[in-house]
Amino acid sequence: MDAQQTHRDLVERCKEGRRDAQFELYRLYSRAMYNTCLRMVNNPHDAEDILQSVFVEVFSKLESFRNESTIGAWIKRITVNKCINFLKSRRLAFQELTAMNDRAEDQTPEPDVSYTVEKINKAVAGLPEGYRVVFSLYAIEGYDHEEISQILNISEATSKSQYSRAKAKLRDILA
Repeated sequence: MDAQQTHRDLVERCKEGRRDAQFELYRLYSRAMYNTCLRMVNNPHDAEDILQSVFVEVFSKLESFRNESTIGAWIKRITVNKCINFLKSRRLAFQELTAMNDRAEDQTPEPDVSYTVEKINKAVAGLPEGYRVVFSLYAIEGYDHEEISQILNISEATSKSQYSRAKAKLRDILA
């Protein structure tokens, strides 16, 4: 049996209210979703709270899951939306693009340097909130700037600017 069918069977058992299946679904996806939350909100306690909220929503809305995507992608979308709503509730302030600060993405070649995952995670966590969220959504979660602009209710130019500034700041932090 392939993994996709195994996950479909697991989802069906969860829909039936089977606690063992719900625990298994949580076990399979909770660590990855926690890491997504932590990258976006940069606070372990908030990330834990959001994670619990994510899985409450997952289990309460599982009937609406139609296997149009993978269960993991569906849970990831809920996770990202919960994080964004959390950040919006904290009145996340983005620096708007100004004419003087408008600059194209830096074309400077990257130095040939190796970094540990721990060092990179620490550097990303050290970014200002707006930079960190856009960087995480674009570089780590794979959203494009148009999607980010819609999700965060900012302009596409602001998303690109925040990403460019985040990369520059990361270079400074890692240097």
